[in-house]
Amino acid sequence: MSERRTIGFIGLGNMGVGFTRRLVASGCEVIGYDIDTAKVDAARAWNVAPAASPADVARAADLIFVCVVSTQAVETVVLGEDGIATIGRAEGKIVVDVSTTEIEVTKRLAAELADRCGVAFVDAPCSGGPGAAEEGRLAVMAGGEEAVIEAVRPVMDLVASRFTRMGEVGAGQATKLVNQALVLTNYVVIAESIALGRRLGVDVGKIPHALGTGYAGGNLLNDLVPRMVENDFAPRGFARQVLKDFHLLGDAAKSLNLAMPMASEATTLYRMMISQGLGELDGAAIVTLLDTDGTTKRG
Repeated sequence: MSERRTIGFIGLGNMGVGFTRRLVASGCEVIGYDIDTAKVDAARAWNVAPAASPADVARAADLIFVCVVSTQAVETVVLGEDGIATIGRAEGKIVVDVSTTEIEVTKRLAAELADRCGVAFVDAPCSGGPGAAEEGRLAVMAGGEEAVIEAVRPVMDLVASRFTRMGEVGAGQATKLVNQALVLTNYVVIAESIALGRRLGVDVGKIPHALGTGYAGGNLLNDLVPRMVENDFAPRGFARQVLKDFHLLGDAAKSLNLAMPMASEATTLYRMMISQGLGELDGAAIVTLLDTDGTTKRG
């Protein structure tokens, strides 16, 4: 697939902004849609052409990204009024869903698009956040037919430093659950560690440097600790979305009769956070529940 073709993008929230900025900067023509018309208008500033519906995006582009906040939102984009499936037969087009959604719904939507429209589907959830999307540093885990994955690889390589086919449709979402189990539980572990360090009188801002070459070092430590120390909770990803992903993880674990005690405890803490009205903050704000000695301010 040529990098110069028009690329459609549905969902212009924080991640969508990072994706579309990167794609435009890489020389792609991008047409975008969001249910929030203000976001569509804002994206004009970096030359994203506006569309009036998901169907309009799908008509204009052979490669259509979907980046929305929930499984229900993906289903609406694909099968709803003015959704992608309303365009009729459109062999050769490919939908790439970079959202984090339910595995079985992903498989069903892929089958519906293939049957109704002849449109191929790749589930390609990602890890790294909006900044990584804009800088082309995402880790993307993909599910889909091998030929389809290879067809989208040139474009995916613009936004991802690692784009890995994990299997057939649904395998990307399954791998994202593994990623979330690793990452989101560690949000809580890092927050606990910050609270511990503060109580012991440690300059916790030095922790990433001090521990960086040991087993504790890594991308997440380097990213989260400075934000937790500086009370920088501007959302790269909303806490309410963290809880949504924990619910997906919990549902999957329950269906497999799999114990995940660490994830369960972290889920409880995020429920507490959301109940306190902090859902619009970044997930890093979980530190405000654990470090209560007055050194961390909420909000």
